[in-house]
This record gives sequence, C-alpha cells and structure tokens, in this order.
Amino acid sequence: MKKLFFILLSSACIAQQTDQYKQILLSKQLGKEVRLYSKGYGIISEAGKSGIIDSLGTVTAAFPYKNEISRLARERFILKVKEGSSNGKMALIDTKGNQLIPLDNFKFRTWENKERLIYSKGGKDCLYDYNGKQIIPFSDKIEFANEKRLFVKTGKVWKIYDFDGRLVSDREFDENLHFYKGRVYVITGFRKGEVIDENGRTISSISDHYIDGIVSYPFMVTKNIPKDKYGIIDAQENVLAEEIYDQAFVGTEYIYLKKDDKVSIFSKKEKKVYSTDFEYVNHLFGGLFRTVPEHKNPKVAVIMSNGEIVLPQEYDDVDALKIAGDHFMYLRKNNTETLLDKNLKNVLEEGYDIEKIFANYLIVKKDNKFYRFSPKDKQYKELADVVSIKPFEILPGLIYKNKEGKYGMLDETGKEVIPAIYDDMVTFLSAKEMVVKKNGKFGVTNHKNEPLKEVVYDSYSSDRKGLKLIKGKNSEYLYFTHSEDKTAWD
Repeated sequence: MKKLFFILLSSACIAQQTDQYKQILLSKQLGKEVRLYSKGYGIISEAGKSGIIDSLGTVTAAFPYKNEISRLARERFILKVKEGSSNGKMALIDTKGNQLIPLDNFKFRTWENKERLIYSKGGKDCLYDYNGKQIIPFSDKIEFANEKRLFVKTGKVWKIYDFDGRLVSDREFDENLHFYKGRVYVITGFRKGEVIDENGRTISSISDHYIDGIVSYPFMVTKNIPKDKYGIIDAQENVLAEEIYDQAFVGTEYIYLKKDDKVSIFSKKEKKVYSTDFEYVNHLFGGLFRTVPEHKNPKVAVIMSNGEIVLPQEYDDVDALKIAGDHFMYLRKNNTETLLDKNLKNVLEEGYDIEKIFANYLIVKKDNKFYRFSPKDKQYKELADVVSIKPFEILPGLIYKNKEGKYGMLDETGKEVIPAIYDDMVTFLSAKEMVVKKNGKFGVTNHKNEPLKEVVYDSYSSDRKGLKLIKGKNSEYLYFTHSEDKTAWD
C-alpha cells in the first residue's frame, strides 16, 4: 500500500546557511569541536575548560578554571565551575563572559522563550530577568503559572504576579495553580467551584456539578462520579448534554461523546449534540468528518456533524489537507486516489496518481511521467528528468532518480536543490540530514545541500540520535537536527 506524506515545511526556507553547517565550518577552522552553535555563538571545550566563540571563530569568553557552559538563550549562557573554591557554583553570563548573576550555589528554573529565571537559594526564591535584574525579591516560593503569570508565596499565602514583578490581584490562594489558556478551575466545595482567569477574577461559578475539564471553556465537561458518566455544561451552568456518556473527548470546534460504542458530536457553535451510527469520527474541515475504521467495517465514510452521510463508507483512507491556503480532501479507494476541493469537486484530471503533497503543490504521475501540479490554478508542469522518486520521504523536497540513474533532490516547485550526482541517497525520519553514496563511499548532506561530511567514509550506521560514520578503523558521530515544521501522514 502506497503511503503519502504531507510536507508542511515550505521550500522557500531552503537558502540560508544552517547553524549546523556553520558549526561544522567553525570546527574545521579552529581545529576543535564547536558545540551548540546557534544565532551567532557557539561553545568550545578543551582540557575541561569551555569558552564561547562568535560566528568568525573569535573566542569572546574564556575562563582560567575547569567549567561547563550551557546555552540558556540567544546571548545568554549558564557557567558552572568544576574546580577550586568555587566548584559547583553557577553564574548567568553573556557572550563576553560577564557575570549578570554572580557565581553562587543556586538552582534555577525558566519558562521557554521568556527571559525570566526563578533563582533558588537557601530555601527561598526570587525572580531575575536575563540581564541580571532582580524583578521579584526573595520570597518563600515562586512558581510559573503560565507564560504570563507567576504565583508567589509569602507565609502560607500565594498571590498572582506578572513577569514584570507587578502584583496582579490581592486575591489569596492556598496553593499555586497552573493556568491553561488563561484559566483554571478551583474546587470550593462538594460539586462546587470557580473558573478563575489569570488576573484572579472569577469568571464562572459552579454550584451543582463536578467539573472534569475546562479545556473547551466556556463549555465544560462534567462527570457523574457514582455512575462514571459525562456531560457538558456552559459557563452559566446550563446543561447542554446530560451526564449519560461513557467518555468525552475535547476537540477545537467539537466535543466527542461516546455511549454504547457510538459517538455523538457536540457542536460548540450550535450548542447541540448530534448522534451518529459510528464508533468514532475525526473532524476534517467545514463541518465534515471522517469515520474511523471499525472491526466490523474497516472502510471510511465522510459525514456531516448531524450524522448525514456525504460519502459512503467504502474508502480505504480519507484525510484533510491544506494546500496553498485552501482546504482539500484526499481519498483513496482500491488504490485509486482522488483530491477534492472544499466543495467536494475533483481537482485532478483522470489518470493522475498522487505521489507527494507539499505546502503549495502536488507531485503527480501519469503514464510514467512526473508532474508538479498546482491545485490553485490547475496547472501541470512536467518534471522531465525525473524517472522515479523515493517513497516515504518527509523532507521539504523530492528525492528523485534521473535518466542516468543518479539521485538528487528537487524542491516543491521542481527546482533542483541537490544535483543528481549520487548513486544513492538515504533519509531518516524527521531528520534534516541524509546519507549520500558515490563511487562506493558515503557522506552526509542536508536539504540545503550543505556538505556536512565529505563522501569519504566506508560505511555508516544510524540510531534515533544520529549517524556513526566509519572510515578504516576510525569513526565519527553526527547528531541529527530535526524539523518541527514537518508532519507526516499516511
């Protein structure tokens, strides 16, 4: 069975030199390993002493004692001393080695992409920014509540503060809480509670329900604990679905309720529950759903939220795609593939098979010829030199074989990214790196055609972290870098 992959990473980003390649070039230039190079700076180590270098290979920070340096942010690092009277002490430093938070025995916690550091010492906490400015003085305890708020404890009382150290609310809490989408549910009694926003305000009061979750607020999943059944209420505690369901699953636009192995769909927009005859469904787009294969019938149908069948339960696969900003539906039935637009009209001419789906284009095949197809303008462009393509690849490009039997890579527009000069190319799940083979030797490149390792190695092996390259009796290891912008489906 052929598998297709939807590549979300646009080929427009294949231009700028990667940090990984710059790190390799700097390592060659300096004759020593450069680590964690990113956004203009990296770390070097020699004889147990670490330092910081810039993009030109200039050492911008060095220390006379053994140490470890770890990256905290773009131009901020944590220095940890490994010998002498300061052994074990840490400091927050900049790229020049200036101590923004002085060497001391402390622990710290940070919030991703927020330049705030909770500093813990002697059983007390304070808050610093990444310039070493103390924002909240030492308190009994400080905890992150979300990307905007903190809980600060003084004595037995917790209060809400923002990241600039301002008290947000005088409201007192018995414990620190974690806000999801700016809200949290607090139990105040038996079947009673409050939904509180990140400013400490009560935005809903519950007087007679056990709340199982507020992820879909203002819609909340309730639970009848003795009967182990679920229902739905709104922010005013109006019952929208009785507590008769065995399970409840929350989605973006819908909540799915299961009872007696059948799923019902609660529409948040319509505030209404619709029953279906299927075990489970997944939302595609525009109020259309695909059914999930069942033991009694492994085929897939497309239905509306009210249970009306739009496409019969006879497809092997159905998926929603977004190509060039528009919604499409991919269908496969007995190895025949179809692509429908949002109005459920076929966008492909007869006889074309879908080989790969990118962010803006499709690669299709007809009569052993490959084409780039634009669903937006319905134009086909032949990829004249492509004889075959490698299946199952999820790079932001197309690994292909040309008429001379050599492999290379094209981007989604059909433009050559890696010239077809290799005897083989091997990719790895979610990794940007690929092994290339030429004249019986192996090397490593990436989707920008940066020569990460020369084609001089006798063999290689891989694990989930990277590649081991072997040349004679020697070996080297190259760590994978992964793209978070790629999603595979099959």
